[in-house]
Amino acid sequence: MIINTGGRTDTVQYYTQWLLNRFREGFVLSRNPLFPNKVTRYALTPDVVDCVVFCSKNYKPILPRLHEITDLFHTYFHYTITAYGKEIEPGVPSIAESIDTLIALSRQVGKERIAWRYDPVLLTETYTVEAHLKIFEEMAAALAPYIDRCIFSFVEMYKKLEVNMPELIPLTQQDKERLAKGLGEIAKKYGFHLQTCGTNGDYSRYGVHPSGCMTLDILGQANGVVFKDLKHKGMRQGCHCIESRDIGAYDTCMNGCKYCYANKNPRKAVENYHLHNPSSPLLLGELQPADIVTQGVQRSFLAKENRQNGI
Repeated sequence: MIINTGGRTDTVQYYTQWLLNRFREGFVLSRNPLFPNKVTRYALTPDVVDCVVFCSKNYKPILPRLHEITDLFHTYFHYTITAYGKEIEPGVPSIAESIDTLIALSRQVGKERIAWRYDPVLLTETYTVEAHLKIFEEMAAALAPYIDRCIFSFVEMYKKLEVNMPELIPLTQQDKERLAKGLGEIAKKYGFHLQTCGTNGDYSRYGVHPSGCMTLDILGQANGVVFKDLKHKGMRQGCHCIESRDIGAYDTCMNGCKYCYANKNPRKAVENYHLHNPSSPLLLGELQPADIVTQGVQRSFLAKENRQNGI
């Protein structure tokens, strides 16, 4: 199975000690977001976890002890660094600091295990198509030697976003074409693989590959292992990723990004943070008497020859 640590919250940045504790103790409990009294237990041991996938906007807090996980597990890292400032991403480090941290991460785990995420791509009066292309090229020049690939997506216009970001300018198809063409040209110039994630539309004519961001091919090549040839169902429309199990929780990320889909509002995330106990097997709070705990299904995606060789 694939463990995802960052789909629901920035676990690496805000819950570092908890994450390390869970891998040290060898299991985690995950509360069902729709049925809160239903809790799933997952073993966090190399014999049942094929790969641990991280996604964060700041790996700095975990870097000194990351080896406690990477020494035992196959891993892959998504590092989100966008063009936006504090007015959109208030809890995220500056671009310069983020670049420095990604380089440090790359030197520690290897470039083949790192995907730079430049998403979501959105437009405002400040962040125009031209501004995106200018900032993206500046970042690409610095990051290209340290990444496996770059992944971008266009922002999804859901209702909550209309309230949280009234300054948002809807992307037209012409905008998307200009962005895809420009990003593709920059990726070609600096020699890295560029792909979309969760985005409908074919931009392959600009050198943009339509692929999932978490496929068994990507994870296998990064870690030198072979996975079974399995269908990637994805998690939503336009997604081509392999299924994974997220051990985080919604409404817990304090980055405060205005475009975030995982928080109802930043205030709720701060309130929930006070319920966090680094020693608990749950990200938030403790197990309650009415909770029903079941063992999660943990089937391996590794090809038979890897398991026979003990990989």
